[in-house]
Parts: sequence; C-alpha cells; structure tokens
Amino acid sequence: MSSWLLRGASILLVFGLWEWAGTIPVSIAFPSFTDTMAAFMEMLGDGTFASAYAETIGPLLVGVLLTALGGIVAGLLMGLSPKAEWLGLPVFIVLQASPSAAIIPLITFIYGIGFAAKVFAVVLLSAPVIVLNSYRGITNTPKPLLEMGDAFLASRWQRIWKIVLPAGSGLIFAGLRLGLAQGFTGAVLAELLITPTGVGDLITFYRAGADYAYMFAAIFSIIVFASVSLTLLQGLEHRLFRPEMRPV
Repeated sequence: MSSWLLRGASILLVFGLWEWAGTIPVSIAFPSFTDTMAAFMEMLGDGTFASAYAETIGPLLVGVLLTALGGIVAGLLMGLSPKAEWLGLPVFIVLQASPSAAIIPLITFIYGIGFAAKVFAVVLLSAPVIVLNSYRGITNTPKPLLEMGDAFLASRWQRIWKIVLPAGSGLIFAGLRLGLAQGFTGAVLAELLITPTGVGDLITFYRAGADYAYMFAAIFSIIVFASVSLTLLQGLEHRLFRPEMRPV
C-alpha cells in the first residue's frame, strides 16, 4: 500500500511541476498540464486517438510477434550451441547499443515508407532485448536440473522442452515484455522519421501547426499506453512465474 502511495505522490508532484512550468510559462511551446489534459480528452472523445493507434498497433503486433518467435529460437540456439553464440551474440549486442534513431531512416532504402518499413523498425528495436533475454534465460539453467536430466537418461529434446525452456521461461517472458516496449518505440520512431501515419503523425501535425497542447497530449497518450501495457504484462508475469524465476 505504501509503495502505491509513493508512486501516486510522485506522479502528482510531476503533474504539479508541469502545471507550474506551463503557467509561468517556461516556453511558449510548453503548455500547462490542464491545457494538455483538455486537449487529451478532446482527442480521446472525437476518435483521433482511436484512428491513430489503429494505424500504430498493426505493425507493432506483427513486428513483436515475428520477433518473439524468431528471437526465442535465436536465443535458444545461442544458449545451446557455442558456434551460434560466437556468431550471433556480438551482432545483437551491437544492435542493442546502436543509435536506433540514426538507423531507422536507412530502412527506407530497403522497404520504402509503407507497412513493411514500420514492421522492420519494430523488429530492429525489439529483437536485441528479446534474443539476449532468451539467451540469458537458457544459459542460466541450474546445473543440478541438467544433472538430474542426465541421471534419468533424458534425450536432448527432453532436456530442452522439460528442463531448459521451463527454467528460462521467466527471463524469456521478461524479454518479451521489454521487447514490446522497444517495439512500440520503433513504431513511433518510424512514424516520425519514415512514414507520417498513426500517433507519430499526430505529433508531427500538431507541431507543424504550433498546437502544442495537442502535441503534448499525443506524447502523453504514448506514455499512458506504454505504462498501462507494461504494467499489465508485469502483473501477468508475477502471476505466471515464481519469484525465483523472475529476473532481479
């Protein structure tokens, strides 16, 4: 209960500072919290957000689904095969450390500015965290469990399906949760830098028209959407996995 009170107090403090900074104002391009919330409720009521997020969620779901399937398989191979680890691990570490905002515009040279470009942007940002978390989950399988499998003469596939994957499922699920967040970032960046559609187009459109309250409302909606999605997934993670199976 106390943790929820602290979170609520911190959120109220941020909103209060936002209102104060917008009332002074610190900049003509920085609206107050109340003006932003008025624009937010208007856009929520007239269907602006609904149509924008319908454009954004499509490539996000396709990209995260593709990355989840391929990323778990890649992490499994890297965790079980030293050759696959030697070949793939540096690639995904470099991808995770690379500046995504500089890489995403290069996608237009391959996929243009359509749906495929947005999907590729989602895959580009979500793949490293999903693959690396899956890899860590596989490599962190407790040795006593593997020794127990050897004692019962388990085959290689039985070791994978009944020992390795269940032992690493907590980290794998955490990777999917974080991959969704990174994928959402990729989708919005693609809409800002590549193709003017979805919620990213709202930010660009209202910025061009100097409607800063509406621009901040669109940005605020991204924060709310990401926070609610990740909180729900984290709650599901806590229900599915025991504390010792969840990442610290």
